[in-house]
Amino acid sequence: MSVQGIIGKKVGMTQVYAEDGRAIPVTVLEAGPCVVVQRKSKDKDGYVAVQLGLVDARGVRRVTKPMKGHFDKAGLPPCRVLREFKVEDSSEAKVGDKVSVDLFAAGDKVVVTGVSKGRGFQGVIRRHGFGGGKATHGSMFHRAPGSIGASAYPSRVLKGTRGAGHLGSDRVSVRNLEVVRVDASNNLLVVRGSVPGAGGSYVVIRKK
Repeated sequence: MSVQGIIGKKVGMTQVYAEDGRAIPVTVLEAGPCVVVQRKSKDKDGYVAVQLGLVDARGVRRVTKPMKGHFDKAGLPPCRVLREFKVEDSSEAKVGDKVSVDLFAAGDKVVVTGVSKGRGFQGVIRRHGFGGGKATHGSMFHRAPGSIGASAYPSRVLKGTRGAGHLGSDRVSVRNLEVVRVDASNNLLVVRGSVPGAGGSYVVIRKK
């Protein structure tokens, strides 16, 4: 199979123990099973890729008419999550082919992409790591951003100035995560370290 990735769901974090007794922090991912829904070709679409759909045990009840036609054309039941994966040759993957967690093995390096947790409106200390002022009484400068521009010239705040604002809910990729264990019977992938997103959020796992 030419597809080098899979769609998954973050279950949560835990720890496993190495043979020498070290505790290793890991994230458990429910990866797949996925099915090839569509093939993208250079002639028709301008690029080569395959579209995977995550097979959900609960099924999908409500689906829009355009998406219903999309899945009917492939002869597959609707999927809740669709993602595209670039491949060198889409002809190797056929519509209806299944992609499972067997794609990975212990020791592989993967890239996990997800949407980070939303933190709402945050100040500069939490958002950008500003140091702030002294915590002593009378300093009058604790968590404020400080000066953000000159008054005479240019008489405006320059673009790109770091300030308070919305934090989180961004697409984040974490690279070089090591696969610790693969449980093919339960579609589980255990990777070392943390991945973006809350528990239950969808992620994309690609081989590095």
